[in-house]
Amino acid sequence: MAEIFNFRRTSFSLAVILFALTLISNSISTLSFQTLTNNPNFDSKTALFGDAELADDGSYVRLTRPSISSSGMVMHTDPFVFADPTTSFSSEFSFSISPGDGDGLVLALVPSGGSLVLSDATRFLGVEFDTRMDVNVGDLNANHVGINVNDFESVSVSNVSALNLVLNSGERLKSWIDYEASSKRIEVRLGKFEDPRPSNPVLAYAIDLAKMWGAEEVRVGITSLNSNSTQSCSVYSWSFRVRKVRNSMHSMPVDPRNYGKEHGESVRTEKRGFCLLRMIGQLIFATACAALMAFMVIFMWMIFGNVRSGGPVFTAKSAVYPGDFRYEKFDVVVVEKDGDDLKK
Repeated sequence: MAEIFNFRRTSFSLAVILFALTLISNSISTLSFQTLTNNPNFDSKTALFGDAELADDGSYVRLTRPSISSSGMVMHTDPFVFADPTTSFSSEFSFSISPGDGDGLVLALVPSGGSLVLSDATRFLGVEFDTRMDVNVGDLNANHVGINVNDFESVSVSNVSALNLVLNSGERLKSWIDYEASSKRIEVRLGKFEDPRPSNPVLAYAIDLAKMWGAEEVRVGITSLNSNSTQSCSVYSWSFRVRKVRNSMHSMPVDPRNYGKEHGESVRTEKRGFCLLRMIGQLIFATACAALMAFMVIFMWMIFGNVRSGGPVFTAKSAVYPGDFRYEKFDVVVVEKDGDDLKK
């Protein structure tokens, strides 16, 4: 069993967490566990393992106790497969982490069967909410969210401090984790419990889970280990849904830099399509403007051109009103040159 912990660039605590999850996945049928069948905050097929227990009259699940080396997990008892390339999933859960330098918690997906030996060859997907900085795996700080794929060094990491949040403040937080098969992309969102779902994810990573696991059964769980601290992690609600989506339904990337590395050609194709539509729109607008200008020119020519060429002129009519005229009598005298007399 010594080779189980023979890892390269690994965190011992995270390794134990994933080992426990894989172990339970392979032997779940032989273990006794508590199922949350009547709890409205959890799916009916959610089970508790390890130190995980219901607290406050069943209102939430305490994953770890405030004691050293406490570990616990909530897990969906039914496995699922990604054989259908349209298989996607959505997970939403609220949680809190008490102060301390424990390992926080992890949402992990692991194969339901296979070897119990965790190594770089093990196929797993984990989203860690880490409150301990481990230089051996390149942790950003002691307050970060990371995505781990088949390795304990995160492939994508985000500083939670940039969101003005502290994971181990004891404050209740909420996370949304979505995988879209059409875009082959996983997105992680994080916010305060009372806040609405953020529009932009704190993390996004391109991955094909159907190619990664094929027809192999996969299980999902949320697990925590506090190592040598007395940190306590609690989960207040959790829903996990597997769904089928059409290829036309997909989410666009928020971070084009990360997305472009994986799908640069598709992004360029979309840009070319957008430019073509814009050019067609501009051409239609220019044609309409030219037609309107031509109509105005012809109209002005018909008016002013006919006036200059002696064409028909439209005269305005004015009203005629009666007036008084004065008449005077004039006497006319005619003088004849050959006569002496004057004639009137």
